[in-house]
Amino acid sequence: MKDINEKTNAVRLLAQKKIDFKLHSYAGAGDEAVSGTEVAEILGQDPANVFKTLVTVGKTGEHYVFDIPVAKELDLKKAAKAVGEKSIDMIKSKELLGLTGYIHGGCSPVGMKKFFRTVFDISAQSCDKIFFSGGRIGLQIETTVSELQKVIRFGFYDLTK
Repeated sequence: MKDINEKTNAVRLLAQKKIDFKLHSYAGAGDEAVSGTEVAEILGQDPANVFKTLVTVGKTGEHYVFDIPVAKELDLKKAAKAVGEKSIDMIKSKELLGLTGYIHGGCSPVGMKKFFRTVFDISAQSCDKIFFSGGRIGLQIETTVSELQKVIRFGFYDLTK
C-alpha cells in the first residue's frame, strides 16, 4: 500500500476534499491492464466490492460514465435507460485518454478532465466499502459510497446483465 504521495488526479481530488480513503497499490503487468477480477483477487476483496469504470457515448453524442462490479458486464440497454438515451455505445479505447485523462485499465470516476454524468450499479449501495481505480494501472482507491458522494455526483441504477 502506498501513501498519499501517489499523486494522480483522483488522489489529489480526494485529498483536497478531505475524503476518508485508502490507497492500495499492486503489481500489475507493467503498463498492461489486468482484469478487474484479478485485481479483486490480488487485493483479497470480494469482486462485488471492486468496480470498473466504463466510459460510453450516447446517440445524442453525450458521454456517460458507468461503474459496475468487475465480474459483471454492462447492459447497454439498461445503461441507456438510466441516462435517458435511446442507445449508448462504449467509446473506443484510443479515445479514452484525450477525453478523460486516463488510460484503459486506469480510468477512475474521480478526476477526469471533464465531469460526465456518472451512474453506479445499484449493488454499490449495499457495499460497506468500494474499490475503484486510483487513476493509473496498479492503484486502487478504497472508500465508502457516502464519502465518494462528497466528491462527485452520481446516481444508482441496475446496470448489469
